Amino acid sequence: MLRAARTQALSSSPIASMSEEPRETGPIDTDLLDRIAAHLARSDRFETVDSRPPYAPSAVVAAYQLGYFPNGVTRASLRIRWFETDDFSIQYLEEYHTGTTWACRWDRHPNGHNSREHVHPPPDASTPGLDAAFSDEWRAVITTVLGRLDERIEAFWQDD
Repeated sequence: MLRAARTQALSSSPIASMSEEPRETGPIDTDLLDRIAAHLARSDRFETVDSRPPYAPSAVVAAYQLGYFPNGVTRASLRIRWFETDDFSIQYLEEYHTGTTWACRWDRHPNGHNSREHVHPPPDASTPGLDAAFSDEWRAVITTVLGRLDERIEAFWQDD
């Protein structure tokens, strides 16, 4: 069972304002999104995991437990979109009490700025990104992304 979702309006969604890339990727794989949401809900990392919420009906949105972060971080979220073509977009966003953000994105989709598989690097998920290679298996992609984000979070505490 998925954790209870916080009710959020579109304007208050942590990742609603992020780029809507990828384009022209085919229909959303709703069955897979539900499996991804169930997978993420088993992790203690997340306070909430919402599968296709009203403010992001083509995505899974997971809000991190803020206890993993120093006090300056006010929100950290992951937004995953997966398509029937096996294209995807996985966006991560941290928000700070100063009003600044730190973001990155992992993508597989046709585009004019990089190879089909690429990463938009932090701190601002800039385009063009860096060409990359991802597994064909969704669990391996999610594991890779979560591993990179775990490294990011661990770095906060190693600097103290």
